[in-house]
Amino acid sequence: MFLNTIRSSEGARKKAKRVGRGIGSTLGKTCGRGHKGQKARSGGFHKVGFEGGQMPLQRRLPKIGFTSRVKELSAQVRLDELSRVDADVIDLGVLISKKLVPAHTKIAKVIKSGEVSKALNLKGLKITAGAKAQIEAAGGRVEV
Repeated sequence: MFLNTIRSSEGARKKAKRVGRGIGSTLGKTCGRGHKGQKARSGGFHKVGFEGGQMPLQRRLPKIGFTSRVKELSAQVRLDELSRVDADVIDLGVLISKKLVPAHTKIAKVIKSGEVSKALNLKGLKITAGAKAQIEAAGGRVEV
């Protein structure tokens, strides 16, 4: 291999667009820029996101993300945590007193995580379908 025999691959070097070469070339007179306007001028490009003076989208939207207000008042409880609670009926008050959920909790949801061996009686708690099936299989009851 010699330096004078090295060539770039086919299509790697594209020929430059020759503008201003007559009407028939489709790139004559206005050179493919159309008539007048900002884009027809030299240096007539604007920054990314510019909307012609209108307040751009990135400045119209708020800077902070969305935080759910319900999230602060709700909590999740696992099945294996519930199996350690010694109470006849487990409700939100029992969960707060046993410190399984924070004191300001208004909604508690039982999720299927872990195993349950004894019969549990739940009252006034939200529950997933898998957790409900497992509690009822162990001989427990769920009152929504």
